[in-house]
Amino acid sequence: MSTPPDLTDRRALSQHRVRAARAPALFLHEAAAEEVQDRLSMVNKSFHAPAVITPFPQAWDTVLPEARIVPDEEVLALDEAAHDLIVHGLALHWANDPVGQLIQCRRALKPDGLLLAVTFGGRTLQELRAALGQAEIELTGGLSPRVAPMGEIRDLGGLLQRAGLALPVADGVAQTVSYATPFDLMRDLRAMGESNALHARLRSPTRRAVLMRAAELYAQGFADADGRITATFETIVLTGWAPDASQPQPLRPGSAGARLADALGTRETPLKD
Repeated sequence: MSTPPDLTDRRALSQHRVRAARAPALFLHEAAAEEVQDRLSMVNKSFHAPAVITPFPQAWDTVLPEARIVPDEEVLALDEAAHDLIVHGLALHWANDPVGQLIQCRRALKPDGLLLAVTFGGRTLQELRAALGQAEIELTGGLSPRVAPMGEIRDLGGLLQRAGLALPVADGVAQTVSYATPFDLMRDLRAMGESNALHARLRSPTRRAVLMRAAELYAQGFADADGRITATFETIVLTGWAPDASQPQPLRPGSAGARLADALGTRETPLKD
């Protein structure tokens, strides 16, 4: 069997992040850190050996200042059973093997350790994707990958189970950010290190006519009442625990000691064969 091609050009991604670090726009990373902080405050457990996987450590300084910072690489610098908390901070959408990333995290967790993976979901940048795609089809007759494909919440939740994590939960929220023009959005994406790093991306500069037509289509289809364009960022949080005997276990089928009909005070009607 042939090996499937990589989705992400990791060298280009690294270059984009180095460039962004000079004057970063980290408001989405900071929002993700605040979300993690809120969730940890509701967990009745103390964590003493946390790790954070992130390309921008400064976004996590106030949330988990004692955490070990792990670079976002294909092979994570994590020791087996070394941490009771691992946070994967807004980098999973660039992974060529997202399941492999979660498996590495699970192996690095102590029994009953917690994983919180924050990632972008499928609705992220849906407006930009639509405008660029339509403009490119109109003017070139073709379509090239420009926005990284991001998983839907149901699919991403399934990755937790595939990685062997217990008590898996996936939930998320979409937030809308407004900009004066689509070009302001593109500048912000550049400052986030989120420029196009897809392996199959168009390697030559995008024609000016395509960009101008995309900006026109964006303004026509996705402007608010004040004439500003809107951009959707969907943040999904994946929660899973390293398996441990102390965790709640599902009952064996047929082991219930009471009938549901009795609990509901209703009559049970058998179905016909």
